[in-house]
Amino acid sequence: MYRPLLAVAVAALAPSTVQAAPADALRRLADPDGGLIVIAHRGCHEAAPLHALGSKPENSIAALRQCVVLGADVMETDVRRSRDGHLVILHDDSVDRTTNGTGKVADLSLAQLQALRLRQDEGGATAALTDQTIPTLDDLLALAKDRIVLNLDVKDMIYGEVVDAVHRAGAQDRVIVKTFAGVASVPLATIPPYDRVPFAVIPITADPAAGDVPQIIASQMRGRIRPIAVELPIVPLTTLPVIMSRAKALGVPVWINTLFKGFVTGMGGDPEARQDPAAIWGRLAAMGVRLIQTDAVEALLRYRELRRRAPQSIGRNDRGHAPLPRP
Repeated sequence: MYRPLLAVAVAALAPSTVQAAPADALRRLADPDGGLIVIAHRGCHEAAPLHALGSKPENSIAALRQCVVLGADVMETDVRRSRDGHLVILHDDSVDRTTNGTGKVADLSLAQLQALRLRQDEGGATAALTDQTIPTLDDLLALAKDRIVLNLDVKDMIYGEVVDAVHRAGAQDRVIVKTFAGVASVPLATIPPYDRVPFAVIPITADPAAGDVPQIIASQMRGRIRPIAVELPIVPLTTLPVIMSRAKALGVPVWINTLFKGFVTGMGGDPEARQDPAAIWGRLAAMGVRLIQTDAVEALLRYRELRRRAPQSIGRNDRGHAPLPRP
């Protein structure tokens, strides 16, 4: 139903060197009227055909640069530690999927890691090799300055080292660090090292219905310092309204992943959103979700622009959902 506006979207999303400052992105994140925040999962590694841009290796320098061109608000990325203590950017605990090498990240030195070449997009044995190499956290922090917020998903027990690196780079106003909390967890944003950086909490639950997630959110918001966002785990669609109501009452924005099959069971994820963005992204926005993490970055940015320019033209889609509020 949004195809008549495609030309508008293409013009609006043409390649540009203009990018909102990271501080503005964090300000918008905290502002209930700040609109949808687009979070690029492992960087902008998928091809962006509206911009005539090809795919890039996930978690690479090229994926960060592509995010800047597209105008993503946040780049999510993963931090691990090499055998000789360097903080490097890689999702898996091994290099097998994403590079032309083999072995555990923790068993390889920085020199050995950076001798490898990253594979295109999400990698795999058949993915083409590129000229990109594994970056360090310092590399990414330097390149992201004045360009984009980094969401640091810390994969090893190295939170203190990661936060120290952020402070050395003077990047504490342009990152988000996150970790997990359960019903018995103290308010994590109030304790070191999470109190030194903008912090997001991910509730963990043993309840298939995620019925304790509202309680976890309330507990985590009781501290002297509060999380800037709550990233939801996989939750049933039936539980989401209760979670959203509690988060709204506490004044904390909710972050949902539409990766893969989607983190809201019974709704769908990126594959469905590419075909019918109003049915997934629009429906989440109508429920109050403002932070969406996706692999389909260009498509979500296009949809956000369509909503901004002509929300009345895309308010009802082929699946019959009610008109969507303007973000």
